[in-house]
Amino acid sequence: MLTKADLEEILQVARRGGNFAEIFLEKKETTKIGCEAGKIERVISGSEQGAGIRVLRGEHTAYGYTNALDKESLIALARRVGSAARENPDTRVSLATRNSQLALPVDQRPDEAEIDKKTALVWAADRAAREVNEELVRQVTVNYGDAIQQVTIANTEGTYVEDERIRCRLAVNVVAAEGDVIQTGFEAAGGTRGLELFETEAPWELGLKAARRALLMLNARRAPAGRMAVVLAGEAGGTMIHEACGHGLEADLVQKRLSVYAGKKGEQVASELVTVIDDGTLEGKYGSFRFDDEGNPARRTVLIERGILQNFMYDYLTAARDQELPTGNGRRESFQHKPIPRMSNTYLVPGDASPNEIIRETKTGLLVRRMGGGQVNTTNGDFVFEVAEGYVIKDGEVSMPIRGATLTGNGPEVLKQIDMVGRDLGFAIGTCGKDGQGVPVSDAQPTIRIPELIVGGILEEEGERD
Repeated sequence: MLTKADLEEILQVARRGGNFAEIFLEKKETTKIGCEAGKIERVISGSEQGAGIRVLRGEHTAYGYTNALDKESLIALARRVGSAARENPDTRVSLATRNSQLALPVDQRPDEAEIDKKTALVWAADRAAREVNEELVRQVTVNYGDAIQQVTIANTEGTYVEDERIRCRLAVNVVAAEGDVIQTGFEAAGGTRGLELFETEAPWELGLKAARRALLMLNARRAPAGRMAVVLAGEAGGTMIHEACGHGLEADLVQKRLSVYAGKKGEQVASELVTVIDDGTLEGKYGSFRFDDEGNPARRTVLIERGILQNFMYDYLTAARDQELPTGNGRRESFQHKPIPRMSNTYLVPGDASPNEIIRETKTGLLVRRMGGGQVNTTNGDFVFEVAEGYVIKDGEVSMPIRGATLTGNGPEVLKQIDMVGRDLGFAIGTCGKDGQGVPVSDAQPTIRIPELIVGGILEEEGERD
């Protein structure tokens, strides 16, 4: 058990290598349950612990980590990491505890639940998905996971934070097939909550939705191709905002000139209807936390306000470069990784229009009810996304379902085009990958309309079906 005095001594050694030193202690307990082909294929429970030490000297970062958490081993690591230079060797380190007013309550801790209770959640999702159509549903995969992460973060600026983070997640993937046509459906729920999460996000309902989507797409018409109006429903989640906008507002990419938003703070970069927020304080959301992985409090950061670029997402290092304050976005996958700027819960603020009104005001176009995967080039903002569930809009009404559609465009141009914003707001969860690290995030958007976007599909005769 390391005391605060031990950490002060370790940091004192580490800071001899630079002007800033930090130690990140982590203990993480996880449970994963996987179900495939109607069988529980794996139940994995385990724990890992370790510490990472970071020393900054100007623009240079030295980082090392270890599984040995005794004081002597950490002092040795601190000496190695800090060996690059010797600055301020005599300045004392004095740690002061930071507290958070953010509750993030958990009613049913996953480490206090029997494994049978967690397995029952998986079975419920699996059974519900199969019962939708036992003939056409060919494969159901359900993955449950929970994590309890205890961290201690201390640095030479006097920050001392102890925190516990609890997350639960369940995801269902369904494959349906009829003849030569194969389609998939996916649903997931997760949050910084205990098992009470699944009282509102029922596993059976996730299974049902995933299966129905896969079956719906079996009989869907092939997507039309060309330029057309696209309505992104709130329930589609904020994938586009996360990928086509959020990553470009992370300060490290901006400072490397790898973002289309570099040098544009204060400029109009989106429609006046667009306000984008990153907020790590939203209760229960998958990307929430009391403190980021540098010990800075989570906060709500306005990134774009009424179309004007206001701010970027900063960690300690990038904030220092721009002479700004960290925005609580310094995140890392584990003690084995150094922190970098990452999103938390990123969303586009709802507007005044009703979702139905937006559809009624769209004579022809495409309604996207669920986004699939995609790619974005943060340097220029170009993106390509798959549509997991889409419908034709004809004469202001939702018409036939379509499949195989892709959306191609440019993030900043799309943000400038948005001409209607709904009053709803739908969240989706995910694990965001960047620089080889994955962190839990959520993203959201209301129903929005983009007057013209390139939709990838096929050019076909009216009425032609597969």
